[in-house]
Amino acid sequence: MSADVTLLWLRRDFRFYDHPAMVVAAANGSAVIPVFIYDDHVETLGAAPKWRLGEAVGHFADALAEKGSRLILRKGDPLEVLRDLIAQTGARAVHWSRTYDPASIARDKRVKAALKEDGITAQSHAGHLLFEPWSVQTGKGEPYKVYSPFWRAVKGRDIAVPLKTVSELRAPSVWPNSENLSSWRMGEAMKRGAAVVAKYAHIGEDRAQGRLAAFLRDHIDHYKELRDFPSAGATSGLSENLTYGEISPRAIWHAGWRHVQEGAAGAEHFLKELVWREFACHLLYHFPDLADANWRNEWNGFPWRPDNKDAEAWRRGMTGEPFVDAAMREMYVTGTMHNRARMIVASYLTKHLMTDWRVGRRWFEDCLIDWDPASNAMSWQWVAGSGPDAAPYFRVFNPRTQLEKFDKSNEYREKFIFEGQANPPQSARDFFDAIPRSWGLTPDQTYPSPIADLKGGRERALAAYQRHRDPS
Repeated sequence: MSADVTLLWLRRDFRFYDHPAMVVAAANGSAVIPVFIYDDHVETLGAAPKWRLGEAVGHFADALAEKGSRLILRKGDPLEVLRDLIAQTGARAVHWSRTYDPASIARDKRVKAALKEDGITAQSHAGHLLFEPWSVQTGKGEPYKVYSPFWRAVKGRDIAVPLKTVSELRAPSVWPNSENLSSWRMGEAMKRGAAVVAKYAHIGEDRAQGRLAAFLRDHIDHYKELRDFPSAGATSGLSENLTYGEISPRAIWHAGWRHVQEGAAGAEHFLKELVWREFACHLLYHFPDLADANWRNEWNGFPWRPDNKDAEAWRRGMTGEPFVDAAMREMYVTGTMHNRARMIVASYLTKHLMTDWRVGRRWFEDCLIDWDPASNAMSWQWVAGSGPDAAPYFRVFNPRTQLEKFDKSNEYREKFIFEGQANPPQSARDFFDAIPRSWGLTPDQTYPSPIADLKGGRERALAAYQRHRDPS
């Protein structure tokens, strides 16, 4: 095989438009071998994220084939796999896009150091974020810990325009062997739920770009005023595609910024949400314990309950609180959950049910197809009160008043709660096909009475907080 070969190690960057690592890999005219490695990081993913990643891999393999290229699939330790491919192909360079969770950083440092020692060009590239986490600092040279000044620090920055689509990847004279994606059984843990979620997922670069175009055309003007209404359809849904790099944040930023300049009322607020994702990655990069430890040490020892039977009712969408249950059922049916609903279910679990935020974080990690380690951890801690720039603990969302405010017509409730409706929509029916059979839930069941007294639960949570702050 020709020595003029470059390996492109794909992880969460399944696109051709604005793909810095791919552009550099293809720039010198060398043959490019795209490779995806099923490693320990993939193995430990939750059921829904692993299924969705498998769908992204398969879709991109097809897209590469249409361009006369291939996606080589290998399973194992990344360094061993890459060294084996280098030995087979004579490749002299490996390029990849950076990710920023602690485990990925440790893996990539080990791979880069070893390959360089082998005399191989090993280069990581930006592409997952607008700003590298180390590039945004306070005046004292420290990382930001509060979102508002973080936003002010970056909103005026020049952001490079997206790179042009890579239209062609030169093929090697001989392709290395590849494993079969189906043999990895990446959807196995999803079981029957995969077929349900597949109906609602938007997989691939083309659908991501279509989502963005539709949002900018139909919803950007009213985004700020309608984004908290789950049934309004006013959000972009792009968190799913950003998670797998099927669209780049720069592509979204520049498209949104054009609407800011044109005076679209909701455009800047939309970009703030994109930067909220950046802020989460910024925090996880600088504070790698964010996913498992209370950000604020004063919360250590707070009397949250470990997993419990009330949390199980919460998981099953059977709390008797329609907003909470509709949201949980939305997650099982679609693989995602509206952002306002995420706040409601998190507040209910951590405050009304006094359950540790890590119980919820782990469940979302298993069930969300747009799961992101930084955003998930920061959001749970934000709602619980223990995190950076957190909502005050005494801010306890009442799911009934929230339902009255944000779903007055009961459209969201009726979309996902089957019980009590004469002619439920398919989305409500899909819940019973998506959930584990072991739960024993059926369409002819009676909707449950509330498992918690909202007023009493709020008072109990606030009393626990006061005792924790002042044990005397």
